[in-house]
Amino acid sequence: MADKRLKAWGNNRAGQLGDGSWAAQHTKATTVLGLTGADVVRVAAGAAGPATGHALALLADGTVRSWGANGSGQLGDGSASGHSAPDWVVNLGDATDVAAGGTHSLALCEDGTVLAWGENAYGQLGNGCHADSGVPVRVRRLDEVVAIAAGLNHSLALREDGTVWAWGHNVNGQLGDGTSADRNVPVQVCGLDAVTRIAAGANHSLAVVGGHAVKAWGFNAVGQLGDNTTINRYTPVNTQGGWSGGVAQIAAGCHHSLAVTGDHRLRTWGRNTSGQLGDGTTTFRTTPVPVPGLTGVRQAAGGREHTVVLLADGRVHSWGANGSGQLGDGGTTDSATPVTARTDLTRADRVAAGLGGDFSLAH
Repeated sequence: MADKRLKAWGNNRAGQLGDGSWAAQHTKATTVLGLTGADVVRVAAGAAGPATGHALALLADGTVRSWGANGSGQLGDGSASGHSAPDWVVNLGDATDVAAGGTHSLALCEDGTVLAWGENAYGQLGNGCHADSGVPVRVRRLDEVVAIAAGLNHSLALREDGTVWAWGHNVNGQLGDGTSADRNVPVQVCGLDAVTRIAAGANHSLAVVGGHAVKAWGFNAVGQLGDNTTINRYTPVNTQGGWSGGVAQIAAGCHHSLAVTGDHRLRTWGRNTSGQLGDGTTTFRTTPVPVPGLTGVRQAAGGREHTVVLLADGRVHSWGANGSGQLGDGGTTDSATPVTARTDLTRADRVAAGLGGDFSLAH
């Protein structure tokens, strides 16, 4: 029988690996305590820096477990104390998806509404105020939601009608409403409809339109919008590259972006300081480039300066920064090309990476 336990590796200084320890790092997979893979439906990882982070696991019964840093209440347990093993998010029993930002968290509920908890300095909880919350609160004026995403200090929601709504920090235009004003309730992203997928980086946002185009907006200093410029965009622009085969999935790291194509290959763009684009270089890219030799990609996730992918055969590959062992290959050497993560899983089903952090998850 396949080992379906939840695994984690990389930086653990905030207990974000969930194995009950505060070890500085694990360079290969450690087991998250108390969770069997059969129970876990979704995983999410967030962080606001290399030595911190928190993680969420959605269970089949609609409840959510959390662990790691908790200084802003991002674990949703009613306290501000971090913990190195999973515990319950309170007052939440009907979740269908989860997302983790820098120091805030989101849950999509069965009725199409969204709950949020954690830091709220920029309005990223969407409840009309700026007070942090250690327990879930309802995002205002938002229903019929089918997908959620969390950036460093902003949040996104995709509604059934194909529109995208955003709230939180907006200094770089990451809310896509044509302004740089922070919003503590959701606003509609300009000019988007027929959206099928969304993703959020530290200060930029992505959407798939009609299954065959990628749009991006927000911070663009290192080319993470993929429009062949380094100009910040306050409304969505087209990511270049041609997507005739369709786009199966998108993801974003801190300052880089990822797209799984319809033929299960991966394209990447943006910052590449540590080789997180996987093209064998450390050259920043303002338009998407392919990851050579990588096929059968099912899912991609981005961390601060590393990337993790799940392949069709259940193997996990990773590349980029590895100073805390976040590539999971047993070492701490950066790699600009894919290496095999030693997950100890017979076959993985999902992967996640701490948005602004240096750790990874798989189950």
